[in-house]
Amino acid sequence: MSEENLPTTSPTPHKRRKRYSGKNPRRFEEKYKEHGSDTATIAKVVAAGKTPAGTHRPIMVAEILAALAPQPGEIAVDGTLGYGGHAQEILAKILPSGKLLGLDHDPIELPKTEARLRTLGFNETVFTAHRSNFAGLPQILAAQEIAGADLILADLGVSSMQIDDPARGFSVKFSGPLDMRMNPQRGQPVSALLEKILPAALAQLLMQNADEPKAVQLGAALAGKKFTTTHELAEAIRAALPLVPKEEHHLNIRRTFQALRIAVNDEFSALENFLRNLPACLKPNGRVAILTFHSGEDRRVKKAFIDGQRDGIYSEISIEIVRASAEEQRSNPRSASAKLRWARRANN
Repeated sequence: MSEENLPTTSPTPHKRRKRYSGKNPRRFEEKYKEHGSDTATIAKVVAAGKTPAGTHRPIMVAEILAALAPQPGEIAVDGTLGYGGHAQEILAKILPSGKLLGLDHDPIELPKTEARLRTLGFNETVFTAHRSNFAGLPQILAAQEIAGADLILADLGVSSMQIDDPARGFSVKFSGPLDMRMNPQRGQPVSALLEKILPAALAQLLMQNADEPKAVQLGAALAGKKFTTTHELAEAIRAALPLVPKEEHHLNIRRTFQALRIAVNDEFSALENFLRNLPACLKPNGRVAILTFHSGEDRRVKKAFIDGQRDGIYSEISIEIVRASAEEQRSNPRSASAKLRWARRANN
């Protein structure tokens, strides 16, 4: 064959793997390259003991299932649906004739989770999604004509999807708008709160919501100031505490962010309403399990359960805090601060 008659097809160009800028890239899309990535990359992230960005690993699944003891045909409530990891496990236990109501007031994540559970085969006869926080549970049950639930779960932690989304402003890992609202369509963002609040009020907020030891200094430095991003606030916290060792600044930042998040979402009021209405939402012998992640939440849950047992509302409560196993804490560091308490409604 002459050279003129040789095929003219060009070789397939080599496709290079996407490169990421340095060991510590600034952009979220580069730093968290597993976000929306292939299963192999996600598996590597999980194997390293981390949670892939944009997902959520349910905490203490075995311990929660042991406390709630879901049975086929029972009515369950997941008051903080999140990514749906706990709900998925509970649904598998209450089928074929059971039903789970999933509550979440995050308008961004709730439709995603509902779609995810639908693809797993959970149709509307066994699973319904409701845009509400757990304080609205009595109204949800009434609308569904359900007298009470056999088991109720509330995981009070911020979901990984919210933390890992820079646009939500929950984390200082990357710069994002200083928002932190669970429902961005309601209330005021953290930036507006800081711009309006007085130093003494901010100091009190930091002490009550996060036990921040430097609350007075931070209140004076941050109140009435304008911050638009999470990084701006973090830098201001560092600058306000020159005598605190730099390696400890991350604790002050974490506590400050926690306190402000609790404030703009009115989390303690919602929790207190939930705990007050909880007994009426449970059937006789119904079980409840609540995961908390800081002392302010745990104190409220502990007191409600102790008072309820004293008054004959609960027949049993957890005597000690249940914590994630050492193995889970190693494989999922976000479980390290979790505290689980449970209670059983009296048979009356």
